Amino acid sequence: MSEPKLTLSLALSDNERTRPLAQGRYQPQGVKLIPTVVHPSEMFWRQLKYQDFDISEMSLSSLIIATAKGDKTWVALPIYTSRSFFHTNILVRADRDITEPKDLRGKRVGVPEYQQTAALWTRGILEHEFGVAARDIEWFMERGPEMSHGGATGFRPPEGVRLNHIPSITNIGEMLVNGELDATVLYLTTPNLVDRSRIDLSHNTAVQPLFKDKRSETQRYYAKTGIYPINHTVVIRRELYERHPWLALNVYHAFVAAKEDVERETEATIASYVDTGILSGAVEVGLKEDPKAYGMKASRKVIETIARYVHEQGLTDRLVAPEEIFAPSTLEI
Repeated sequence: MSEPKLTLSLALSDNERTRPLAQGRYQPQGVKLIPTVVHPSEMFWRQLKYQDFDISEMSLSSLIIATAKGDKTWVALPIYTSRSFFHTNILVRADRDITEPKDLRGKRVGVPEYQQTAALWTRGILEHEFGVAARDIEWFMERGPEMSHGGATGFRPPEGVRLNHIPSITNIGEMLVNGELDATVLYLTTPNLVDRSRIDLSHNTAVQPLFKDKRSETQRYYAKTGIYPINHTVVIRRELYERHPWLALNVYHAFVAAKEDVERETEATIASYVDTGILSGAVEVGLKEDPKAYGMKASRKVIETIARYVHEQGLTDRLVAPEEIFAPSTLEI
């Protein structure tokens, strides 16, 4: 007997590895997907607050926080549509004598949202690699409770952390340019319903990267830890998954096929890793392991690390295990 044909909504960011799905070139067996391309900031807010889509990308940190609080709306698949060495994106005012991470102590630092995964990774790496704790910094958050992921998950500032909300009449970009902030751990300007900053700082001499040689820092961190930080995973509405358990692996295989489609040319794939700094120099042979591989076996260390950071930073009252988040049928792949 053939599998039932389900019509499900799908939300994706504009990502080259998922673009074949957004374009309808791949469909999970037994499923017809209706795709929508949405900026992640908006997507996660809509999913956490309104459950707009059946399947979507999801903020890994917000999913962990929601799970710790007993929210079982979503079940995750070990599909990782966004990864980055987020701490290398820190921007600082050029006139504040911030030349290395330790100089961030006592500074006024912006963050779009305190609980977002990119900020979690950055704070975790600042603490574990450079000895700078979250409580050493005064934080300024751009998103208010009504339009934030934390607004949907009951976010409260962790004990001992100084957190201010940026007034709605301004934003991180304006405060950096005006000298009201010393730095920001992340800067988002793509138009969406959630983020407010719009100023292009790429040619503003008043603002500069903390890590002048991002590739060198990426290589150092990756060589030391073996961690390529994960930002987004993919979730299915749990009630759908419980009615149709086959959805988990069928959707997983479709995402893998889309990823393999865009990475079919080995040279192009390796070149992308050289650009990120994971690899250096010319590489003439294929990689033995894919640094961006999907699947739990390839990612468990990274997932357990971000779950530990979420707990260490006071955003959950307990440590959340991967088994609480991911579909059981995906834990061994």
